[in-house]
Amino acid sequence: VQLQASGGGLVQTGGSLRLSCAASGRTFTTYALGWFRQAPGKEREFVATINRSGRSTSYADSVKGRFIISRDNAKNTVYLLMSSLKPEDTAVYYCAATDGPPADWDTRYDYWGQGTQVTVSS
Repeated sequence: VQLQASGGGLVQTGGSLRLSCAASGRTFTTYALGWFRQAPGKEREFVATINRSGRSTSYADSVKGRFIISRDNAKNTVYLLMSSLKPEDTAVYYCAATDGPPADWDTRYDYWGQGTQVTVSS
């Protein structure tokens, strides 16, 4: 599967952004999907994951209550709606896919998008 992330940009503290990740290739519902992020000088970290049906989601504590992951299997797209953004959310955001169960560690995921930059100004 090929993944293409988009929707990043510059936003002020407290603002919102919606990231999208479009998939092509194998059947989209084969995959659980996740979002990860990497800030400058830091390791990549888990943000959110969603299972194949979209009925089960999981979030990092740092984004819980502010971010929502969802998927539209008819459009082969996964989304990350980010609200109440903080400067510490600044990072490159990556979408990823696995044909195994969803997980919060990046080595579970075999397919990665190219990343989209999110910058939150204070």
